[in-house]
Amino acid sequence: MIPLLQPGLTRASLHDYRLGQILDALFAANLNRVFGAIALNALEVYAIATPWLHQDTTTITLYGAYEEEACPGAGPRPPRPAYGHSKDGHDDLKQVLLSLGVSSDGLPLRMGVRDGNTSDSIETPVAIEECVALGLDGVRGIVADSKAYCKRTLGLCLEQRLGLITLVPRTCAVRQELEAWGQQQGQLPLLLEKPGRTRQEPPRRWHGDSIIRLVEVEYADGRRAVEALRFLVVHSSQLAQQAAVAYSAAQAKEAGRVAEHIQRVEARWFACAADAEAAIIDYEGRGQGRRGRTPRLWRYHALHYRVEAVNSPKKRTRRGRPPKAEAPQVEVRYRLGVHPEALVPPEDAHGWTVLATTMRSEVCTDVETLQAYQEQHITVEPGFRWIKNPAAISPVWLEKPERIAALAMLTVVGLLVYAVIQRQVRLYLRDHRQHIPGNKGPTATPTAAVVFALFAPVMLVQFVVDNTTSLQGHGVQDYHLIICEAVGIDPAWYHGVATEQNSASITASATLHPFSLAHCSSWRTEGRRGDLD
Repeated sequence: MIPLLQPGLTRASLHDYRLGQILDALFAANLNRVFGAIALNALEVYAIATPWLHQDTTTITLYGAYEEEACPGAGPRPPRPAYGHSKDGHDDLKQVLLSLGVSSDGLPLRMGVRDGNTSDSIETPVAIEECVALGLDGVRGIVADSKAYCKRTLGLCLEQRLGLITLVPRTCAVRQELEAWGQQQGQLPLLLEKPGRTRQEPPRRWHGDSIIRLVEVEYADGRRAVEALRFLVVHSSQLAQQAAVAYSAAQAKEAGRVAEHIQRVEARWFACAADAEAAIIDYEGRGQGRRGRTPRLWRYHALHYRVEAVNSPKKRTRRGRPPKAEAPQVEVRYRLGVHPEALVPPEDAHGWTVLATTMRSEVCTDVETLQAYQEQHITVEPGFRWIKNPAAISPVWLEKPERIAALAMLTVVGLLVYAVIQRQVRLYLRDHRQHIPGNKGPTATPTAAVVFALFAPVMLVQFVVDNTTSLQGHGVQDYHLIICEAVGIDPAWYHGVATEQNSASITASATLHPFSLAHCSSWRTEGRRGDLD
């Protein structure tokens, strides 16, 4: 990449101090404005339609000590690294919040870097306002996860007359009520059907129906009102199967703890029946609990307690052998008996999902609503996985919050290029009905990671014959040329390069293994031409 940046630039020029200055200058130029120009230009060049914007957030973990408060000053405010709910499991490290809005093809169109302790419910309304400010044509609405279901977000979308599709959290009373409603309806209309992931798996089906409910929303002026909102109740056969398997595994795991609990309870003795009854109240979760917390009951089992009276010989107060005429003294002791019962949920208890939307069924049908939300798992979430693993920017230490935001923006630009390559290759393969090697055989929908991996064995070899430097490509297959055609790269570079005396700048980017180097050295000394294989 060095020759592409600036003519005459060397690797020594890009030292840490210089890169830090570049990040500072990039932040001062307004990251949102710079990234917006790049994203809008990509939409125009590649004629990408944006029917939906998929919104989500993640965290970027940071090493090192940062100031608790950002230094006030003119210009954009940098994000403040802080402790918060870490989505990476690093609660001991500071972080910043990265917010992304991507198209249906996975191209990031909007980004934001917030303080590390920013709540998702606070960030989502801000992200929606920034998406509206983009002024994109043809956008039907925004798709978000359960974090977008809050009073302020719903009120904002109703004010802006913007379509919103979001998942209703399980803790909401309206979802629990709608799931119970769906179970009582019997067979709901079939919305979508897809084949199984393998030949042995049955087809995957989604049944559902829309229903209107009154919910409370909050507008920009703080006013709260009750508005009619459309909910889509969906039952998924695949999700039901996965939930049933997870339920059985969790129940088997809990059975071990239940057995230990029963052993402790039955080994406990009480002096009177009242004490035993009081213990049952605590075990059944009807007591006050500890520190004001409600006792947690068993989730997958029901335990039935009963008081048992046991007659046991009473210990004599006098020493020695008791007389034959003395009747044995007996005392009554009490203990608890426990009968465990494994809870078996109804067959239709698993696999339910409730989506909330601000769009009427005439504008967006139930099928379109379901498909738009399903695209959330193939658009924005893969981008976050790429940022966390292949991009590997986390955790880092960048000294200044401004540089954190600038590096995050550059990483999202990389994600944009990654998504464009993936999109162009898939479109070309679909239009020309061709396939390239994938992880599990030929595929017409490869990821960009698969495309990059295919070029790993390709190399450009330089060898000298009679003081003449020549270049020859090795490892090029037909599918490499297909990819070059798809992304607009001249395939002549891989067919072989014309003989040149000074070609060090070209071979600097080539990758050679020791086997090829040995052949090159032998050709250089013996003056022979031959096949690299």
